[in-house]
Amino acid sequence: MIVALIDSGLGLLPTAAWLRKLRPDLDLLLLNDPDGAPWGPKPEQWVVDRVLDTARLALREGAEVIVLPCNTASVTALEHVRAMVGPDVPVIGTVPAIKPAAAACAKVAVWATAATTDSAYQAGLIAQFGGDAEVTGVACHGLADAIDRGDLPVIAEAIADAAARTPADTEGIVLGCTHYPLVLDDILATLPPGVRVFDSAEAVAGQTLRRMDALGRPTTGTGTVRILASGRLAQLPSAAAAFDSGRLLGATCGDQLTAS
Repeated sequence: MIVALIDSGLGLLPTAAWLRKLRPDLDLLLLNDPDGAPWGPKPEQWVVDRVLDTARLALREGAEVIVLPCNTASVTALEHVRAMVGPDVPVIGTVPAIKPAAAACAKVAVWATAATTDSAYQAGLIAQFGGDAEVTGVACHGLADAIDRGDLPVIAEAIADAAARTPADTEGIVLGCTHYPLVLDDILATLPPGVRVFDSAEAVAGQTLRRMDALGRPTTGTGTVRILASGRLAQLPSAAAAFDSGRLLGATCGDQLTAS
């Protein structure tokens, strides 16, 4: 069984890392879109069409499960993808970890892209899952794009700016963009001691495996990882090794989720 993950850029890596950690023999198809990235600032219909085209490509490549480890794609296109593929192909979206953060912390900040921060979708999640916690949205301008480019100075500047605009006495920060766990160490280093960080990648991976197992089909694979960048086979050396690297798994699957 092939599981396809769709994102505009590198935001699919944390969920891919968790899937490889939890089910190392799973065959993964990673589809990102350097030609169209970033998706966040694009018109809604443009994003819907782009995600649907990528989902069609995933099906042609043999995918039996589709994951949208991307908040923008989930907000705008999740239901469209489900309608297109039908009930026999599970489609798993991504929801920021507001519920567990609000249950554990009295004051929560949701770090996300500007588009997600301003969206009715995030406002609805806060209203539904925020409980008695005080939840504030913090737009991390340019952070996801800088992560895709590997622009370390801009990454550091964007994190510092978001930290400066996070309300004082915040107890928990929700990473509301799937790119952000890739720079978790840098985020933790910027936060005051004791602030907890919540991420949804592990939960998305777990839900993917549950939906996949519920199909009742053989799931044993060979641990193959294929990468298609805007439909082109990505020429990356040792793709599987990249997802097992200490840096990636340490950032996305590690136990250090509290600033020290």
